[in-house]
Amino acid sequence: MSFEMFVPGKAFFGIGSVSKVGNLMGDGMKKAIIVTDKNLAKHGTAKKVEQILTARGVDTVIFDSVEPEPSVETTDEAASLAKKFGAQAVVGLGGGSCLDVAKAVSILLTNEGSAANYQGLGLVKKPGVLKVMIPTTAGTGSEVTFTAVLIRKSDGFKGGINDEKLFADYAILDPELTVTAPPKVTASSGMDALIHALEAYTSRYATWFSDMFAEEALRRIGKWIRVATWNGRNLEARSQMQYAAYMAGLALVHAGVGACHSLSYPLGGMFGVGHGVANALLIPHVVRANALCCPERYTDVLRWLGYIDEEANINPRDGALLCAEALEELLEDLELPTTLESLGVGITEKHFPEMAEKALAVSRPMENNPRVFDKDLCIKIYEEAMK
Repeated sequence: MSFEMFVPGKAFFGIGSVSKVGNLMGDGMKKAIIVTDKNLAKHGTAKKVEQILTARGVDTVIFDSVEPEPSVETTDEAASLAKKFGAQAVVGLGGGSCLDVAKAVSILLTNEGSAANYQGLGLVKKPGVLKVMIPTTAGTGSEVTFTAVLIRKSDGFKGGINDEKLFADYAILDPELTVTAPPKVTASSGMDALIHALEAYTSRYATWFSDMFAEEALRRIGKWIRVATWNGRNLEARSQMQYAAYMAGLALVHAGVGACHSLSYPLGGMFGVGHGVANALLIPHVVRANALCCPERYTDVLRWLGYIDEEANINPRDGALLCAEALEELLEDLELPTTLESLGVGITEKHFPEMAEKALAVSRPMENNPRVFDKDLCIKIYEEAMK
């Protein structure tokens, strides 16, 4: 086994650590754009960050139009504002959608054209401007990944800008900023982190290094996701989930994610289903499909999520299939949707062939997956998830 080991950027963790954002602006930096959404602007979180930067002598402009499923068009709009303002730094503030757009804006300030030009792998020519990511949810790990996932409104295609130039220079992990996230957001983003760790651990490209982060994330999420969801004021739970999401992001960076992510993309691109909700709904079915490819690994996941004792002796096949059942139970505990039909967005079986083709086009996660997926298997997964 041979592999690379690195931790991108520098991260600050702790209650109140958002106060450090001003000190991260380099000498001579006088203008920054804050990329966020209307909810964080409305509740004053964006204003708080703006005040910290202003006190440091940095002028700011706030772009607060990021959607839950961000688009190429919105990203281009944010980049246009940043260029007109003369931004020398980009601060991403919010969930994964805001952070993804912020990272894309950074490279669009130094590279010509639309964000659509860079959807793919390694297409960005020049490094972007300074990027500081401040997550307000515990889930996507976008603050530590090199991906910005965007939807093209023109054709509903959902795909990532994947390039090491998108790594954030700094990440600020302040659990206090996640306290106001409502239960559904906490649950769906927490499941996103869980699935990052699970799919990284069962990836064909998993390494000892990525396994270390995946295990750490899964143990913490298994213990704390329910508490954080239903007792959002519990700062211990919020802190544990914020740290776990970062660990899961590091596992993802080194090992990638799998078929669940590819299968979830059409749900977002075609029907506007949130990324965390889509992944959570599909993951039990993907685990069943993959179970016999690496049963020992899925049994490890079952153990780390707290469903069996550390020393329990269990047949790996049984453990892998129980892992899928445990994930279904977790979705019920978190009151997240468990069927495509329950989403209420108009998905029918006639959509499955197109969804399968779009899922297979998201080729990188499919290549990571322990089992080879074809169109028929993709359709089978959607059929199982329907009702």
